[in-house]
Amino acid sequence: MDARFSFYGGTVGAKYMKYIQSAGKVLMDSSLPVLTQHLVEIRASQINGCGVCLDMHTKDALEAGETSVRLNMVAAWREATVFTEAERAALELAEQGTRIADAAGGVTDEAWENAAKHFDEDQLAALVGLIALINTWNRLNVITRQPAGDYQPGQWG
Repeated sequence: MDARFSFYGGTVGAKYMKYIQSAGKVLMDSSLPVLTQHLVEIRASQINGCGVCLDMHTKDALEAGETSVRLNMVAAWREATVFTEAERAALELAEQGTRIADAAGGVTDEAWENAAKHFDEDQLAALVGLIALINTWNRLNVITRQPAGDYQPGQWG
């Protein structure tokens, strides 16, 4: 499969990519636990069918110390016993934030309050930003049909 488009081929695309990569760096450097970040990225990418992001974030999660058991259970996190309550709250917020169009009310108060029990203000800001950013990446990659499978951990920062 060949990509339909490269954002790095022109001035506007390259500039845009620079800014969203900078936003990602801010989130990566936050106090939101790195494994929680990867779980959120993986779950949103599963929902959105983004192969590039699944390839990247599962490999980076393994490199960061995540287990294959937990990675294999992300899609069925509600039934899995391997996630902490904080991770479950983050995964619920990620699902609802990714599926906004599927629910007339958007993210429920219950999901928000549960996340707020487990994360401080900076971590919540990082979590919300991460959910928005991974959905952006998913859409960019799916729309332009970016091929997946050859990512090497740490390749993009």
